[in-house]
Amino acid sequence: MTAVIENLDPLLRALGTTVLILVVSAVGSLVLGVLVTVARVSPIPVLRGAAWAYVQVFVNIPLLALLLLAVFALPDAGLLMPLTTTVIVVLTVYEAAYVAEAVRSGINTVAAGQVEAARALGLRLSQTLRHVVVPQAVRAVVQPLGNVMIALLMNTALAATVGVVELTSAVNKVNLVAAQPIPIFTAAGLTYMALALAIGLAAGRIEKKVAIHR
Repeated sequence: MTAVIENLDPLLRALGTTVLILVVSAVGSLVLGVLVTVARVSPIPVLRGAAWAYVQVFVNIPLLALLLLAVFALPDAGLLMPLTTTVIVVLTVYEAAYVAEAVRSGINTVAAGQVEAARALGLRLSQTLRHVVVPQAVRAVVQPLGNVMIALLMNTALAATVGVVELTSAVNKVNLVAAQPIPIFTAAGLTYMALALAIGLAAGRIEKKVAIHR
């Protein structure tokens, strides 16, 4: 544990990078995932097909392969970005596919009769989604979205493989010098666990807040 205390400053900076990647990617994936879901349930076949293809591509390709492709192939294509930005973009588009699936599962919990009733009342698709479908779907997807965000937290550790100095990368560097793997990686594991518990607790509180009390 001495090695952790002696290297507390660089470890805290690395933790800040992990949190930054997590927060920005989470916000981006939630926004993009909802847009993909809207496309998947739209009456326009081209949009539905494009959204289906997006989800199939990103849930069937390993995240590490996407990261390596973005870091090494995009510069060859003339698209240069800082490593941290590249990781955030890849995590955003990757996790958005899982967010889209979670939100779509929530939409499927809304009875088709309610959508038909909304259409019979003259509501457009956007009005039906905003006033009828989304409020009910949100209640069903809070916990699944919480699980997606926890998976996103764990996936931030893959940034270490492409050179971003986040928490996993930083503790590995400390261990290479101090050679104390048990206390160093135990401290890192406990930090990830604390962040995951915080996300789970937040999801639980939001779920209770939006629940219908009968």
